[in-house]
Amino acid sequence: MYQGRIIIITGSPGSGKTTVAKIIAKESDFTKSVHIHTDDFYHYLSKGAIPPHLPESQKQNSIVVEAFLETAKCYARNGYDVIVDGIIGPWFLTPWIKTAQDGYEIHYIILRANKEETMKRAIERTKLSKEMNVELVEIMWNQFAKMDNYESFVITTTDYSINETTSIVKKHIREKSHLLI
Repeated sequence: MYQGRIIIITGSPGSGKTTVAKIIAKESDFTKSVHIHTDDFYHYLSKGAIPPHLPESQKQNSIVVEAFLETAKCYARNGYDVIVDGIIGPWFLTPWIKTAQDGYEIHYIILRANKEETMKRAIERTKLSKEMNVELVEIMWNQFAKMDNYESFVITTTDYSINETTSIVKKHIREKSHLLI
């Protein structure tokens, strides 16, 4: 087992993942923590980038996931509490599961609000056109609507404040109830 740990906080846009991840990182019980906002890794793509929600972006997205996974592992090996905030659905979990099997403590927490609340939260805060944003949020909400084998990793945020959601997430981290193995 490595000194640090990795906490993945995922869900569709509007689920509260970035807000919660920032708080978890700042209030970590470790002496060192880092908040990895995975969207930033997509912004590093300067030429030839494919919007990550399109089917043809799968290879690109796998490379980006590998880049932020390697970053997370580096921090964890060096004693950091690593909070990874981004769209990491089960379709991207294979390398994370392997990393957990290699001895890293990896928590997988999915935040999900109902569709109406998700749309309300996500629509107004983007730089995209409203029509494009509605389409994108709907696609991503549908991806997280039914998690099959990972449904037990879901925390429903619809009726909770950020503070309540953060408290629930912290409880699951303490109890290690959402570990990837």
